[in-house]
Amino acid sequence: MSKADHLLSILWMLQQRKRTAAELAESLELSVRSVYRYIDALCASGVPVIADAGPGGGFRLPEHFSASPLFFNAAERRALVQASAFAEGSGYPYVEALSGAIAKLKRYSNDEQLSQMERHERGVEMLHTPSIPLSHLLEELEVCTADGLTVQMEYRKGSGDVFSVRAIDPYGLVLWKGRWYLAGFCHQRQDIRSFRVDRIAGLERTGAGFQRPPGFSAREFLLRSLLPGQDQETALIPVVIASGEEVLNDLCSHWLFGHSLEQRIPGEARFLLDEASLFGFAAYFLLPYGKSLTILEPAALKQKLAAIAAGISAHYTES
Repeated sequence: MSKADHLLSILWMLQQRKRTAAELAESLELSVRSVYRYIDALCASGVPVIADAGPGGGFRLPEHFSASPLFFNAAERRALVQASAFAEGSGYPYVEALSGAIAKLKRYSNDEQLSQMERHERGVEMLHTPSIPLSHLLEELEVCTADGLTVQMEYRKGSGDVFSVRAIDPYGLVLWKGRWYLAGFCHQRQDIRSFRVDRIAGLERTGAGFQRPPGFSAREFLLRSLLPGQDQETALIPVVIASGEEVLNDLCSHWLFGHSLEQRIPGEARFLLDEASLFGFAAYFLLPYGKSLTILEPAALKQKLAAIAAGISAHYTES
C-alpha cells in the first residue's frame, strides 16, 4: 500500500472507534513506529487526532468529526483566525457568520491545535477607523452584486441635504481608507460611477437584472478614477522632493504619491501629478512634514505651501 492508502486507512479506522498504535499496526501490517509517523502526518495535514495516554488510551477523533468537511493545516488555521481580526470592525457584513465559522473550526480541533490557534489569534489585533454602521446596506449590495440584481437607491451627493433617486447595477464593493465604495452602472448617467455607501439613504430592488462586464474590477475602477494622468490630455507636473529615506518611504506608500512615482534615488524622489491633485490637496498632505522635507520643484508648490502656512499663522495670531 502507498503512503496515501495507509493515511486514508488509518483515518477510516479512527472514524469507527478509538484505536491503539498496536491495533493499527496489526491491521495494516505496519510497524508501530510507522503508525506514529502516519499519525504525525495526519496531524500536520490538519486532522485533529487526539492521543489519550495511559491504560485504555489510544488514538481517536473528536466527537462529530464526520460533520467537519475540510482539514486545515497549522498555517491555514492561523490565517483564518487572524483574517477574522481584519474583518471585524471594517464594516464587513458577514462578521457574525465568520465568527461562527471560526467557532466551528475550533470545535473540530484537538487541544494542541486549539491552543495554537488561540495564541496566534491573540497575536494580531486591528485598530479600525470609527465608521457609521453599514452592515445592512453592505449585505444587501453584496447579494445584489453577486446575483446581478438592479437596485434603486436614494443617494446624497457631497455634504448637502439634497437626495437623488437613481437605478444602479452594482458591480462591486471596495473598502478604501476606512470607507466603503460601490462601483456600478448608473442608469441616470448611462456610465459606470462610484458611490460612497455611507451616503446611501435608501435602497430597494427593482426586480430587474443585469450582467456585469467580464473581467470588471471595482477596485481597479476606483483606483483609476483617483489616480492622476488617466485623462491623456491632462498634462502632468513633475514634483521633486528631497528628504531622508524614512519620509520618502512614507510618501511612496501613500496611495497618490506611490502610484505617481517616476524616479527614486537616495535622498530624492520625483513624482508626476496633475494640476488638480497637486494644488487641490497634495500641498495639504505635505504640510505636516514641515521642515523634514524640501520641495525642489515646482516653485508654484512651494508658494502654495508658504501661503497655506502664512494663512494658518495669521488665523491663530489674530485669535
